Amino acid sequence: MKEQPQAIFWFRRDLRLDDNVGFSKALRSGKKVLPIFIFDEEIINSLPKDDARITFIYETLQSMRKELQDNNSSLAIYLGKPKNIFENLIEEYDIKEVYANHDYEPYAKERDKTIQKLLRKKEIAFNTYKDQVFFEKDEIVKNDGDPYVVYTAYMRRWKEHFKEELLSAHQTTRYFDALYKNTRLPNVSLSDIGFEKSSVEVKPYHVTPSMIQSYEEVRDIPSKDATSYLSPHLRFGTVSIRKMVKKAIAEKNETFWSELIWREFFMQILYHFPHTVTKSFRPDYDNIKWRNNQSEFEKWKAGKTGYPIVDAGMRQLNQTGYMHNRVRMIVGSFLCKHLLIDWRWGEAYFAEKLLDYEMSSNVGNWQWVAGSGVDAAPYFRIFNPITQLDKFDKDRKYVKHWVKEFGTNEYPEYMVDHKEARERCLKTYKEALN
Repeated sequence: MKEQPQAIFWFRRDLRLDDNVGFSKALRSGKKVLPIFIFDEEIINSLPKDDARITFIYETLQSMRKELQDNNSSLAIYLGKPKNIFENLIEEYDIKEVYANHDYEPYAKERDKTIQKLLRKKEIAFNTYKDQVFFEKDEIVKNDGDPYVVYTAYMRRWKEHFKEELLSAHQTTRYFDALYKNTRLPNVSLSDIGFEKSSVEVKPYHVTPSMIQSYEEVRDIPSKDATSYLSPHLRFGTVSIRKMVKKAIAEKNETFWSELIWREFFMQILYHFPHTVTKSFRPDYDNIKWRNNQSEFEKWKAGKTGYPIVDAGMRQLNQTGYMHNRVRMIVGSFLCKHLLIDWRWGEAYFAEKLLDYEMSSNVGNWQWVAGSGVDAAPYFRIFNPITQLDKFDKDRKYVKHWVKEFGTNEYPEYMVDHKEARERCLKTYKEALN
């Protein structure tokens, strides 16, 4: 005899119980709901065993599980390949519907097609919803149906479409009676999934009225801890995008709001142009003859280039999983333009280290600094790491915090002369693009 749940809600990158579109729809479906999460072996097996993101996901799931247990239910947590897990769940329970929220990354889209095919064979509905963005896929396009590839035009159209009612929260807790009543659902430990607790912490997000009000004024100063630490929480869905935009509007802060729209811009670029994960958005840029010197790449990764702002940024990344946004642009430009190392190398390293790694934004920003992406800076715009240091870290507070040997004989010389590197870059790009 099959057990009682008839609907599954599958948590993925929406790790919260409140204001969750798909979860709310499942709870209001009239069916008993089994909440699940799958540690997907296809994703996690390639990650470092002390990956901070896995620790964060794991601890978030345990907290959600505890809250659901307080409501006489639980969260079933599995390790495996999603297709195999669903085959087992269909055998175990009398499932009629599966609910989830949309995920736009190329692997996720293929995974969901596989699950949909499996469920369709069993005559089980697969209902997915928009949750992590306001506008998705082809909702914000030009009049001829083509996607926007320039941010300012996209932002204008985004704001034209935006309505206050989109900010309404999607109720969940009032419908918790619809949860499958079983507090002893499957669980796993960190060691069960092959990981250990990371020493790097995902910080709680810090989005207060004063932080939003001062955002534009201090966002370019890396020594000021004016960061919201919001991006990992948006990445894993521990906070809803509706809640954050509501705060930005309440404080009338266009700059903070604009940053949230950039995120949606890059997501729709990845949706329309999935090949840009590995190929330049502007095809000519794939003709660039990158030097790809491995030992220089290692110096860049370790923060031992001799350029203080580059080194501070890389050390901050390596030690904390964060890097200030202004500094991300500087270190990215340095890798691609000064060292002539392929942007894909930098993108892959950031993917391994960044707590807020979001494929669409990471690929989009790396292609931007390389000059090959949508709305990219012209290739001859090359950040000068010396003047950038003087402009954004005048008192060297940021550098001194992360580069302890700065100002001593132990600190290395410039690994490459700025003027010579600039000329070499311009020559290489010109040859490729002409």
